[in-house]
Amino acid sequence: MDATDSRRQFLRQAGLGAAMAALAGPGAAAASLAQPLTAAMQNNDKKKLGWAIVGLGKFATEEIMPNFKDCQHSRLVALVSGSPDKAKKLAQEYGLQEKNIYSYQNFDSIKDNPEVDVVYIILPNSMHAEYTIRAAQAGKHVLCEKPMATSVEDCQKMIDASKKAGKQLMIAYRCQYEPFNLNAIERIRKGELGKIRFITSDHGRLVKPTEDKADTWRVQKKLAGGGSLMDIGIYSLNAARYFTGEEPVEVTAQISSDPNDPRFKEVEDNVAFTLRFPSGVLASCTSSYSYETVKRGRIFGDKGWLDLDPLSDYDKHNMKIGKQDGKEEPQLKEGNQFAAEMDHLSECIMQNKTPRTPGEEGLRDVRYIMAIYESARKGKAIKV
Repeated sequence: MDATDSRRQFLRQAGLGAAMAALAGPGAAAASLAQPLTAAMQNNDKKKLGWAIVGLGKFATEEIMPNFKDCQHSRLVALVSGSPDKAKKLAQEYGLQEKNIYSYQNFDSIKDNPEVDVVYIILPNSMHAEYTIRAAQAGKHVLCEKPMATSVEDCQKMIDASKKAGKQLMIAYRCQYEPFNLNAIERIRKGELGKIRFITSDHGRLVKPTEDKADTWRVQKKLAGGGSLMDIGIYSLNAARYFTGEEPVEVTAQISSDPNDPRFKEVEDNVAFTLRFPSGVLASCTSSYSYETVKRGRIFGDKGWLDLDPLSDYDKHNMKIGKQDGKEEPQLKEGNQFAAEMDHLSECIMQNKTPRTPGEEGLRDVRYIMAIYESARKGKAIKV
């Protein structure tokens, strides 16, 4: 069995093909997710597109770069960093040519490098728009970390720049390429839980800016754009959308932050928000920067419930299902969501197909996030 056959077998076992086909439900969210994952895997072209990583922080170096080893259509060829010594060390570790190391100052010269097809933006949120636009103007496709940007206006500018350049723009919603989440979507669409009535999703972590360098920018409004909602609440928000296959029509929210905690001088801590969907489904979601890590979701239907705990971790996922006749804990195989995500964009580029999570998907979430902030500020429900 060669690598391509092995990957196809994994996808079949994980139920990903059926899951993606099942996504073609009502609403714009479902429409943007409806590309079957298996369709992309029919490409037998062994070509690997060249990727440049912009920003060599903890997430890039510990999660993204190591997972190129499992990619079939993507390879790491270039680095962009403000730390030349760090970039050179990593380039040596990954066997990259020194000429493929860029700074933020000479980033635009990447347009002259034919080895680079795709640029992956892994920078603080407020920098996403600038470097996505510059990458598009340099003639490169872009994968951008979530949240897409810190304003709706910047999201639209990113979309417009990519379209003008004739290049793909995809937002890194890794959970939408992860087997447990995809299997949950499949079960919901097949009606295993009956009519969906309610969803809960909670995402919290202890932000430690004085202990963890990776958290320093997260408590700075200028760089992060917001606090826990922008960073991890977006997982709850996005999950509610892809589980229902609908777009919310109304949001309500409350925000609570300790005024004496220096971490929350500029950004929010606790956020509780409710999304109302056209079908009547309510989603009650939370995010926090001040309690122990939680990344869970539960979908309630009139025939059963489904738990994902964790919902959005890097590994060790777990699913539980409860019905009238008992409970079960499906044993699904973990998948490399990072490799799947990057390969999906590479394949879409090679096949000239729209990615499952394009710029428009990121713009929607940022629009809802802004409505959540508005609701909390005004103390009333906001129509969206």
